[in-house]
Amino acid sequence: MSDFDHLDLDGHLLRLLLAVHEEGSITGAAQRLGVSQSAVSHLLEKLRRVVGDPLFVKSGRGIVATARADALVVRARLLLEELRTFGSPAGFEPAGLQMELSIAANDLQRDLLLPPLLRRLRAQAPGVSLRVIASGVPEPALLRDGHCQLLLTPRPPDASDLVHKRIFEDRYAVFHDPVYGQPPADLAAYLAAEHVTVLYEQPRRPLDLDQWLAAQGHRRRFAAQVPSFAAVAAFVSGGPWLATLPSWLGAHTLRGLASAPPPLACPTLPMYAVWHLRHQTDPLHQWLRRELEAVVPPALRAG
Repeated sequence: MSDFDHLDLDGHLLRLLLAVHEEGSITGAAQRLGVSQSAVSHLLEKLRRVVGDPLFVKSGRGIVATARADALVVRARLLLEELRTFGSPAGFEPAGLQMELSIAANDLQRDLLLPPLLRRLRAQAPGVSLRVIASGVPEPALLRDGHCQLLLTPRPPDASDLVHKRIFEDRYAVFHDPVYGQPPADLAAYLAAEHVTVLYEQPRRPLDLDQWLAAQGHRRRFAAQVPSFAAVAAFVSGGPWLATLPSWLGAHTLRGLASAPPPLACPTLPMYAVWHLRHQTDPLHQWLRRELEAVVPPALRAG
């Protein structure tokens, strides 16, 4: 049992616990916190004495959390959130905000949802601005390290400290230039055609659709692979190639191209809003999430 007073526990130690737990290493935690490895080791030893548990033990070349550490990180996140909002006023008034909100999204969510969201936010909070960053293949660090407050993605990162909620569902459509051909009449024609697709970099990953098709034993032939949805239209327009992408892209990014259902039953494409657990009860973030959900139905109807 620990002989240390509970007052020896502070926000710095709680943040350290989360950093080591989420990074899985002393080195990673030190880099994340911007301190030396020896400082992390020293504070971790202090925390071990406070809670009376080793918290992290060696496993091969790395470290793993004890069962006690796994339980404590859940409480630590809640305590840090309480500390963060300790000095905040009880009421929340959007009209008084003077700040930048950051949202990560790909071309689809960016063009479909974020312009109407900005208009809705500014109607209530004229001092708010929006910074949009590319989500790519999103990693937990995007939200953990404060690069953005909200992530819009069809594939939420797998992490226990992130929360996600489905906000709408899309389907795939086959886009083509009607001047240069018609949509494929059947699966054989679809597979015989050449396609334009999106291939993400860092980390390198094809669309979920291509992974699903491969699992069905189908392989498409690609005339071009581009890094984002925004680049697709320039390749498909004026040529015979096909692009199988989320249907709502036809409202903005792929406007002007014709589209048709795929000649096989493809899975649907759910879309999620994702945020860090520390924002779960933050009135500002709750307001942001409510306003985002409010723009989804009219945005889909307009599309």
